[in-house]
Amino acid sequence: MFRAVIITVAVIVVAAALFAGLGRGGGGRGLKRHFGPEYDRVVARHDGDTKAAERELDERVKRHGSLTEQPLPPEAREQYVAQWATIQEQFVDSPQQAVTEADGLLAQLAKDRGFPDGEPFEEQAAAISVHHADHVEGYRRVHTAVRGQGGTEEMREAMVEARGLFDALITEQSADSDRRRQKSRDDRGHAPWTLGRRHTKGSDTR
Repeated sequence: MFRAVIITVAVIVVAAALFAGLGRGGGGRGLKRHFGPEYDRVVARHDGDTKAAERELDERVKRHGSLTEQPLPPEAREQYVAQWATIQEQFVDSPQQAVTEADGLLAQLAKDRGFPDGEPFEEQAAAISVHHADHVEGYRRVHTAVRGQGGTEEMREAMVEARGLFDALITEQSADSDRRRQKSRDDRGHAPWTLGRRHTKGSDTR
């Protein structure tokens, strides 16, 4: 028990040092290394203005870098895993309903882990991007799909990508070690999407 407390404190200290370094002027190179694809997305949204993009990302680090992800009780983790499995199965027959439920589940899971609640969505996504930059785009794609933007194949791809964030949030580990995990390491998340393709013929509308 005491050892677990020491390890938890050590993880918090290391994470705080990392984010403090970024906030104190790790510079564009540090921000790009930390945020990865999210850095490129923000630069594109600022029409290629890297200075404006880096100011935005630096502000995110200042606002959310000190956030400590809260542990999930074992029973809550098991419940989330069961819910996600049900959503994956539901996608085969009702993809729009599945992405809607996945969006809500990710928002609640993130909130339970200590992130801001999902209102407004972008505030929660910004906080997640600081700690799980490699996976936040999948969450955004699911959230966009809820509004009916894109066809069945786009929704399937969004759900596969969002699985990465689900795995990151459901697993107890530091944000830094999470970034070193291989994406989509768990093949359990892919079988439903192969089945789902058999239902998309003639149903993919834009």
